[in-house]
Amino acid sequence: MEKLVSEAGAELELFLIESDQSLPIVIICPGGGYRWLSGREKEPVAAAFNRQGFHAAILNYHVNIENLGFQPMYDLAWAVSCIRNAVGISVDKQKIFVCGFSAGGHVAAELGVYWDSRELFPAGNWQEHKPDGLILCYPVITAGEYAHRESIRMLSDDECVWNWFSLEEHVSSKVPPAFIWHTVTDTDVPVQNSVLFAEALLQCHVPLELHLFPYGVHGLSLATKEVEEPSKCRFADNHVAIWLDLCTDWIRNC
Repeated sequence: MEKLVSEAGAELELFLIESDQSLPIVIICPGGGYRWLSGREKEPVAAAFNRQGFHAAILNYHVNIENLGFQPMYDLAWAVSCIRNAVGISVDKQKIFVCGFSAGGHVAAELGVYWDSRELFPAGNWQEHKPDGLILCYPVITAGEYAHRESIRMLSDDECVWNWFSLEEHVSSKVPPAFIWHTVTDTDVPVQNSVLFAEALLQCHVPLELHLFPYGVHGLSLATKEVEEPSKCRFADNHVAIWLDLCTDWIRNC
């Protein structure tokens, strides 16, 4: 397993599979409320995408710092650029997907929304860090009524700038295609986060696939036995677990 480290200190762990063909790659952003990075959304997810025939990478972005601002997004932009400019690995440079869980979903969606912002990225080749698709798993999206306040407060303690982090308000037709899933009974990050983002994508005619599963707590990850966490009522759920197969088909058709 190869590891790359940015000047800012973000780490990108590569999980590559041998292939004579150029394969898509999925860059995984674990959740954790911007306070920590969930291990249940790291290696198990990378291995699952490897089994589906895709390269994978795990981004250890900055967390647990007051007023993180856009640093996690900049970490992801660096990771996408690294993969796009990499030599010697069989990666399809037109199929670089970012996959975020919970707060990691906010990181992924944030780059999808702001990748061409001249204000946030004042210099450089913006296409280098543009994802080719977004995979958002019970994502934090809004800073409004349905916000996960703990995550948003980690980004800034100044409510005057929270609108920047309410991503549904900044969607444009330039956002990459998105695959989104959420459980309706999620009480930590309300399902409205995904719905609001999906509605904004529809209004801008951005291709998307949205799956709302009727039951399930927050943080199910793959929803398999491997990532069960009984202490938090996170059990395997065969119905929710189909999200990975659905996502696999979406990637191949994207």
